[in-house]
Amino acid sequence: MEPSSMAPEGLEIRKHQESDRVIALCGNPNVGKSTIFNALTGLRQHTGNWPGKTVTNAQGYCSHKSKGYILVDLPGCYSLQAHSAEEEAARDFLTSGGPDCTIAVCDATCLERNLNLVLQVLELTPNLVVCVNLLDEAERRGVKVDLQKLSELLGVPVVGASARDGKGLGELMDEAEKLCASPRQDLDFPVMDPTMRVHEAQWISEASVRHEQNNPSASRDRKIDRVLTSPLTGFPIMLLMLLGIFWLTITGANYPSQLLSEGLFWLGDRIRDRFIYLGSPDWLTGLICDGMYRTLAWVVAVMLPPMAIFFPLFTLLEDLGYLPRVAFNLDRCFQSCGACGKQALTTCMGFGCNAAGVVGCRIIDSPRERLIAMLTNSFVPCNGRLPMLISLITMFFVGAAGGLGASVLSSAMLVGLIALGVFMTLAASKLLSATVLKGVPSSFTLELPPYRRPQLGKVIVRSILDRTLFVLGRAVSVAAPAGLVIWLLANIHVGDATLLAHCAGFLDPFARVFGLDGVILLAFILGLPANEIVIPLIIMAYLSQGSLVELSDLTALRALLVDNGWTWVTALCVMVFSLMHWPCSTTCLTIKKESGSWKWTAAAVIIPTVCGLGLCFIIASLCRLFGLG
Repeated sequence: MEPSSMAPEGLEIRKHQESDRVIALCGNPNVGKSTIFNALTGLRQHTGNWPGKTVTNAQGYCSHKSKGYILVDLPGCYSLQAHSAEEEAARDFLTSGGPDCTIAVCDATCLERNLNLVLQVLELTPNLVVCVNLLDEAERRGVKVDLQKLSELLGVPVVGASARDGKGLGELMDEAEKLCASPRQDLDFPVMDPTMRVHEAQWISEASVRHEQNNPSASRDRKIDRVLTSPLTGFPIMLLMLLGIFWLTITGANYPSQLLSEGLFWLGDRIRDRFIYLGSPDWLTGLICDGMYRTLAWVVAVMLPPMAIFFPLFTLLEDLGYLPRVAFNLDRCFQSCGACGKQALTTCMGFGCNAAGVVGCRIIDSPRERLIAMLTNSFVPCNGRLPMLISLITMFFVGAAGGLGASVLSSAMLVGLIALGVFMTLAASKLLSATVLKGVPSSFTLELPPYRRPQLGKVIVRSILDRTLFVLGRAVSVAAPAGLVIWLLANIHVGDATLLAHCAGFLDPFARVFGLDGVILLAFILGLPANEIVIPLIIMAYLSQGSLVELSDLTALRALLVDNGWTWVTALCVMVFSLMHWPCSTTCLTIKKESGSWKWTAAAVIIPTVCGLGLCFIIASLCRLFGLG
């Protein structure tokens, strides 16, 4: 059992040995603090919540010169004035958590702003090491930092680093080790008022930093930003970038997804043969092989290839420095809707997983604006809904013949659907801010980081491990019990029909009003654990099968749907409802955890569902009125 100690408000520090020292990592957002933390701790880390606060903490073990250290990654913040949960958590740990040493990470490219936090930390503890990170980036931009001069002015050790390349981290731990072994008692550092602290930070920065004039790299970044953040060109470029990502995802995932599907279903048949060989009862064989396994196989085959392409591409844009420009462009849109511009970042996170987007809402300081972001996050299609949208676009609007033109058109239609989702996000945010969540939108400071050459190897590894496998694991964990329930509904007969057929028949009159049918609506209801199983549920119901049926050929799948009354109007309504309906169970539980209220969780379910059904009703009614479809 690992020894542990308790920090303020019950935060547990998990030590490997009693002799382990505790080091706190603090700094402004986007200074490379997490990069340093990950480089030093590797995979020997875990995360949790600060008790009483919607703020995540990360702890990790680091060994240096045969000595153990517990690194606590404090929430990124610009101040310790406790105006937000992040600031409060960081301040409380520094004052009462008892770290043996604190490392303040700064960005060498904008040292003046970072020094404001460093001076506040010095007012709390003398056992401080200042890490000036991103020296390589500063050199590229013509910024020279005199580390020795900075150390003299602050009165504490200062170490330069380029954490992305692992440079300077050994020296950083050397200085931390010295402070842990021989802590300073008092620096007699004066407590300053905010205005004086700003002037002090400015003076220290001017004395220790030199800027080259007419630096070509900085000039290049400004020229690129004039294009990417311009009101005229910024939005078209965003749409084209999104189009490119989805085109690569669609074209690249088709073949691997088919191979994976064939392999997993072949393995499922072998497992089923083994069960039969061992004399397993039919009900047990069906429950395990036809229910749980085939559902899992479908989810993995459908989700894994697109995620393995989409997440690295998305992470690549993040590593390049483009995503903050997206947030900058969308800021004025969200501000005009009474929401916070940071919601643009959480919306982007929702593309991968709506639950992750909800957790990301922690970066929004205002409780009102945080709620708005959580309630509207599911308007953006997550990775679980994208395969369904892509398949329906291909079958009913583009054609399954394939080719460059078809894939580009599919991508364009998908971008159009996503644009609709973003529009509904803004509209719902506007409505909420004008009614139940009234308030004045808060301003926020978003620093545009420099453009950096992406580290392709790290991007792929980080996106696969941190995002793809995480989301896939979540989907698999809910798909197995869902498969069990689905199998029971499809195999328990009441009269001459299964429970599944009875439920679909009951829902059918209601669903027809919205351009759907009972099978489609029931599939969405049963797909609450994972959106990935909606299509296989529809196939199973239409074929009156007792298990999920794999139809990898889109032509055969389209024929099945058409035989059961589908038209292009039906497909359009299904796509719209898939875009806007209740969040999956994982997202709902995440909203409950983050908001602390079942009331707001219910609102997060009702709002997109009402919007989706309303749009479906309008589409279906107009098509009936004009005799379309």
